[in-house]
Amino acid sequence: MLDESARLMTVLRPVRAGNAFEETVERLLQAIKLGVVPPGEKLPPERELAVRLGISRVTLREAIRALQEAGYLDVRRGRYGGAFVTYVPPRPGDGDLRRVVTDMGTADLTDALTFRMAVECGAAQVLACAALTAGQRAVLERRLADLNAASLEDYRRLDTAFHLSIAELTGSPLLAAACADARLRVSDLLNAIPMLQVNLDHAATQHRAIVAAIVSGDPDAARRAVAEHLEGTAALLRAFLS
Repeated sequence: MLDESARLMTVLRPVRAGNAFEETVERLLQAIKLGVVPPGEKLPPERELAVRLGISRVTLREAIRALQEAGYLDVRRGRYGGAFVTYVPPRPGDGDLRRVVTDMGTADLTDALTFRMAVECGAAQVLACAALTAGQRAVLERRLADLNAASLEDYRRLDTAFHLSIAELTGSPLLAAACADARLRVSDLLNAIPMLQVNLDHAATQHRAIVAAIVSGDPDAARRAVAEHLEGTAALLRAFLS
């Protein structure tokens, strides 16, 4: 059954030796920004992290120190110490969305949205083709229930968990990693979009349609449901930028 450890394995995968420090920072930032390790929680122990990432503990400590200096982590010593996440996505403000889009560039934005559409539609289609076990179905339905009950502060993190769980449940580490990468590319963009209740209600309906299509084993309906949902996000983006 899928658990938080599985999601960490998806994000905190081994890095390449040539760019060990830079890629370690990237992996840790991905776990933090995607909410895989929520604010106030701590990263896995150094020994475990070093093994997962395939790096030395010296390199890991350098990366953690860099993220501490940048304000993403608080490192505490002692028996109950560790590297605790301090990053909290900022609340959307006037002009934030336009600044994110300007920083990304129009071409990169279009590419990121296209990439997300391809991998998330593909993941839903693949999972709908599989014969879900009772455990897999329970995970998917629990992610949906958690998202539906989320506060505004937790919504983006639990929305990410829901979307990533679809890819993770396919059992393909490559597909799960691609979906995590796609989500990270648009995370700042999503965080900058104001959360409107009417939009959240519409998204909840679309999320239920995605789960229903996957559970019923209808890959075409699953692909269409995800595409409709992601197209809705793009439409909302265009509305706020117009």
